[in-house]
Amino acid sequence: MTVWKISFAALLAATSTGAAAYIGPGAGLSAIGAVLAFVGAFLLLLVGFLWYPIKRMMKKKPQTEARQEADPPPGKKEEEPSQ
Repeated sequence: MTVWKISFAALLAATSTGAAAYIGPGAGLSAIGAVLAFVGAFLLLLVGFLWYPIKRMMKKKPQTEARQEADPPPGKKEEEPSQ
């Protein structure tokens, strides 16, 4: 009995005709807006999860680089405070 039902459903699905559907301008613009909103949200997700951590890592300097920048260049003496 079950095989007969599955065969009948497959036969109906194989012989179905296309639907002549109409999407009005309101529904069409809503669908386009929803797709654009989804794409925009996905792009903002990528920016939030990828760009900001990378930006912070680029901004953050290691301690050795910060110390080297504070030291005077070689050959140049620091001025001693006058007493």
